[in-house]
Amino acid sequence: MPNLHILVPNRIVIYAKDIQNITGRSERTARKMLQQIRKANGKKKGEFVTVAEFCIYAGLKEEIVAGFLKY
Repeated sequence: MPNLHILVPNRIVIYAKDIQNITGRSERTARKMLQQIRKANGKKKGEFVTVAEFCIYAGLKEEIVAGFLKY
């Protein structure tokens, strides 16, 4: 049987704490960024923001951000 490894991303959702770690900004600013991303994508309060949406908004590459999300 062949040894198949399926690469599964750690997470597709980003949280305020992640944004704090990536940008070095305060929790309040990170939460405001999440609100702005939701608004820009037509999402309602409480809906998840994906890593891809954050990267587009922040102008960052997903590969770089993914390094901050690994545990």
